[in-house]
Amino acid sequence: MSFGNPLSSKSRRWRFALAATMTGALLATTTVAASASAQPGPPENPGKGSGIVDEIKRKIYVKKTLRSMTLEEKVGQLFMPYVYGQTSDTTNPADVAANQALHGVDNGDELMEVYNPGGIIYFAWSNNVDNPNQIAGLSNGLQMAATNTGPEVPLLISTDQEHGRVARVTDPATQFPGAMALGATHDPQAAYSAADIAGLELGAVGINQNFAPVADVNVNPNNPVIGIRSFSSDPHLTADMVSAQVTGYQEGSGGIAAAAKHFPGHGNTDVDSHYALPVIPHTYEEWQQYDAPPFEAAIADGIDVIMTAHIQFPALDDSGRPATLSQPIMTDLLRDQLGFEGLIMSDSLAMEGVREDFTDEEVPVYALQAGVDMLLMPPDTELAFNAVLDAIAEGELTESRIDESVKRVLSLKHKRGIVADPFVDEDAVDDIVGIPSHRELAADLSAQTTTLVQNDGTLPLDAAAGLTTLVTGNGASAVESIAQQLGDRGYDATSLHTGTAPGQEDIDAAVAAAAESDLVVLTTTGVNENSGQLPLIEALLASDTPVVAIGTGTPYDIAHYPQVEAYVATYGTTGDSLTSLVQVLFNESPPIGALPVTIPVADDEDTALFEIGHGLGY
Repeated sequence: MSFGNPLSSKSRRWRFALAATMTGALLATTTVAASASAQPGPPENPGKGSGIVDEIKRKIYVKKTLRSMTLEEKVGQLFMPYVYGQTSDTTNPADVAANQALHGVDNGDELMEVYNPGGIIYFAWSNNVDNPNQIAGLSNGLQMAATNTGPEVPLLISTDQEHGRVARVTDPATQFPGAMALGATHDPQAAYSAADIAGLELGAVGINQNFAPVADVNVNPNNPVIGIRSFSSDPHLTADMVSAQVTGYQEGSGGIAAAAKHFPGHGNTDVDSHYALPVIPHTYEEWQQYDAPPFEAAIADGIDVIMTAHIQFPALDDSGRPATLSQPIMTDLLRDQLGFEGLIMSDSLAMEGVREDFTDEEVPVYALQAGVDMLLMPPDTELAFNAVLDAIAEGELTESRIDESVKRVLSLKHKRGIVADPFVDEDAVDDIVGIPSHRELAADLSAQTTTLVQNDGTLPLDAAAGLTTLVTGNGASAVESIAQQLGDRGYDATSLHTGTAPGQEDIDAAVAAAAESDLVVLTTTGVNENSGQLPLIEALLASDTPVVAIGTGTPYDIAHYPQVEAYVATYGTTGDSLTSLVQVLFNESPPIGALPVTIPVADDEDTALFEIGHGLGY
């Protein structure tokens, strides 16, 4: 296996310069959104902070609230389910039916009353994130329900807003480059900027905790679940970028909680833990060298939450249990060795990686025994809730153990100002979310990510040439967008989407169109796992028409066709990535991104085709 040549770690002293440079510039661009933050540094927010007075108030609140809670209310605080509906009191028949199947209740209001959960997570498929104003209303409705029932404790409201491939709150919210795209800037200030504004927009709609940044180091080119969600294959660059985003989310304009994931490190696997249980082959020494640094950096920067990974890591625990259910990993390693004092959040308990060898009743109990504090997305809320209560009754868990985790949940809510004010101003959403200055920042960052990996002189393109161009390959929207932009520049561009496994008829059509064209622009995505693209690629490269290939996912695709005339990596197709791509093709914007990963030769992981840091210019 090849880990590449790690870059020497950049000092995280960049943080101390932010107040005078980046933050001041960012606040100047966010106009109305950041008007309360005229001075450099995080905005004042009563109820948020870590000073002595805040700490005393927090301890008093936690102690008083814990003392007032029943055992059932305490157990409820340890769960973060999802709930269907665009409003907390939804009566939509489809939402009600889905909630009944999952929770045995009709809507979010009833969920608060029955279970008093500690948090909620939003998804598009649970009908939570239609638009920013609706999200803000849903958040306020759920917070109203939570604070008017049981222990009257407000919610942690979370989502997976990593940006790039994983973004739950989409347009018109600002869409920033994803982690690997930001890694291509090799600039922690870029990562900070994205997290700062992303946190501000999330906070404006009532999402007070984000499951980001991804702290996994993508050392395996065949990783199907992390990939472009990781900043880099270099642990030191990843650590710097993670550190920047922790600071941006937690100390920036939004002041929301961040979560580093997935501990102890999900970067070296070729199995997706959503569907099976991966086994990490690293030794303990390799874990220290490659997996640990980003989590250590996050902990040093005061990360609020660390999310677990549903992976086996025999060098850290040879019991065969996934890390989420492992006391040696969750307690002995994360708590005792690394000194993490914040909240440990499980990854989704509905994933097969944690359910492969354990029942849905065992998983929440074993996770709590291992040292996990909060249980994300149990597949059956009532079953999981009662399993924990039964375990306490039977002595498998103690109430004092439950109290430890509840204290962390309550403490985080107080620290982030959620207790002081759980609601958001719905009238202010349009003045914060997706405003022009935020979108301009996202476009500027995206322009720094596009990476020219190979070029025999085919690029840059000449707009005056008016070439007849075939745009083909995987990704219907990407193919169409590139063709549209080429057409806007006077090219006679035809789009032909062929998908990840084109049949012979599609291949023949593409080859025929290429023969009538001056240029082929070919989009590929994840050829490692989607090898059905290869026959099309090989057929087009065998034609007499020059090919410009675009790696629209991870940048490793060129290893399968190194003879291509030109290759550009975009690390995704969302946000401004395709706009930046076409600007680079015509040299309207220079290619300044540099590979954040080492690309190995196909079938020879120990030999580098392109080293980390590689990137061409014109």
